[in-house]
Amino acid sequence: MSQATDVISKAVEDKADSLQELSGKIWSHPELFFEEKFAHDTLTEFLEKNGFEVERKYKVDTAFKAVFRQGSGGANIGLICEYDALPDIGHACGHNLIAESGAAAAIGLKAALEASPATSGTVTLLGTPAEESGGGKILLINAGAFVDIDVCLMVHPAAMNMMATGCLSCMAGNVVFTGKAAHASAAPWDGINALDAVINAYTALSTLRQQIHTNWRINVIITEGGVKPNIIPEKAALAFSLRAPTDKELAVLKGKLADIVKAAALATGCEVDLQFAVDDRIAYYSNMIPNKQLVERYRQHWLSFGPADSTITPDHFWASTDMGNVSLEVPSIQPTFNIGTAADVHTRDFTETTNQPKAHAATRCVSKAMAAVGWDVLTDSALLKEIKESFQQQLASLNE
Repeated sequence: MSQATDVISKAVEDKADSLQELSGKIWSHPELFFEEKFAHDTLTEFLEKNGFEVERKYKVDTAFKAVFRQGSGGANIGLICEYDALPDIGHACGHNLIAESGAAAAIGLKAALEASPATSGTVTLLGTPAEESGGGKILLINAGAFVDIDVCLMVHPAAMNMMATGCLSCMAGNVVFTGKAAHASAAPWDGINALDAVINAYTALSTLRQQIHTNWRINVIITEGGVKPNIIPEKAALAFSLRAPTDKELAVLKGKLADIVKAAALATGCEVDLQFAVDDRIAYYSNMIPNKQLVERYRQHWLSFGPADSTITPDHFWASTDMGNVSLEVPSIQPTFNIGTAADVHTRDFTETTNQPKAHAATRCVSKAMAAVGWDVLTDSALLKEIKESFQQQLASLNE
């Protein structure tokens, strides 16, 4: 294994400058979900130059598939690039580094295969748009992009190192109440106040927070509340997101929200339209189930490559991602890694750090670890069998 890790490390370090440049270009050109044309073109051009067979606009306009295959048969190692940004604050979730890590790991694993011509296997790097909103990976799942992949590896920048991050199931949507307009002073009795329905729903949801599990989340904003104070609002709306540790628990929370919304409509005489989606796009992210064997291999290799910060934070539920949906399709991991900041993701301070040399150095370390895990799977059929058996057990436990 030491020979393979040496090859992986050298391949990644030899490309350090070009990988940092690649990430910097994406960082300097932030794009929102399903608009990542620059990132798509920049990454696909880079991967083609580095010997990968690339399929642009793979099933989704801003997705791609880059493949290196050696021999016949063998495992297919899936790696992930993300590259969408956030409104106003750019790459505050570090997706430029996730793009860099996917490309770096693919280069490292490709080099290990080339140094061992007798080893058969496939490296598949998927470019997955719209993680922040829209569920690009879910679209790819539905289109069959993960069917022939044996394991899937991804890392996420953060302010701490966590090995088996347990992301929450998440569901978002909108509620629109429709009432009847009337003059608020001359004939309020002729109106049906849609804003009252929204306020009733908002208050009831806020009250519900006292009675739910501590790791469940209800987040609500009022998006529309009328046009003038002297007109009874005939339309009002709110947007929400719900989170829970599992899809099963999220379904319970969804039912509670639906009951509250219906009650608010009934209490005010309004009509209600409840939609569990945002802008007609996919908005249901499943919980992450990290594969135990892959997590342990990753931890060992990551430590062997000597990260600048080797402190491991206890795993806990952390945000939501469509990588959770992938983890229900194929054995997967998504560890977080410290990029040298105390700032939380989705902040301007985090954005600044994601294009600093220390962040790129940390990214190369985790990229090498991912490539080494991929090499373990390619060269140890017993390990792959154990991974897949554990995966089936994890899936079964979700239904108990």
